Amino acid sequence: MFSWGKAASLAAAVLLPGVVLAETQSEILFQHKHWEVEIVGFDDGTFACLAEVDASSDSFTIWLYADNTVKLQFYSTSWEFGEGDTADLQVQIGNRAHWNLNAADLYKNSILFNLPDSDQSVNFLTEVAEGSRLYLRTAAGEPVMDYSLQGSSASMGALAECGDALQQNDGNPFD
Repeated sequence: MFSWGKAASLAAAVLLPGVVLAETQSEILFQHKHWEVEIVGFDDGTFACLAEVDASSDSFTIWLYADNTVKLQFYSTSWEFGEGDTADLQVQIGNRAHWNLNAADLYKNSILFNLPDSDQSVNFLTEVAEGSRLYLRTAAGEPVMDYSLQGSSASMGALAECGDALQQNDGNPFD
């Protein structure tokens, strides 16, 4: 398995006042089938966990931040977006009903979408954990990319544990 002690140590190093990171630091906490879970410290002192399905030049990533913000990132070296563009997209997990990603940000090689802080987001992440394949589509339903979700159940569990470790080390004793 992975070491939450290491995650907590990395989180403490990133979150301690006065500590300035020279560059982004990350550590792989968990790997299972197509998934990898990491803890990431950014040079601005922020911190996040991520769960990623990587298929060499394409990836699907779920980012979880200390404030419980959840961001989806779809990445491909074949995409070349500008900055400031948006698109309406669909995501379908297996043969379940599709989810609409309205006004997803298009930035360079990525499609970015913040999940709302709601039960719907929890339902979406549950579908990812239970799913076997994720399909990214245009708003009209045309295929864009698809990703294997093999190993997602264990990886979503590891992502949740990483998120819990972030919250336990946020420097606020009143949480």
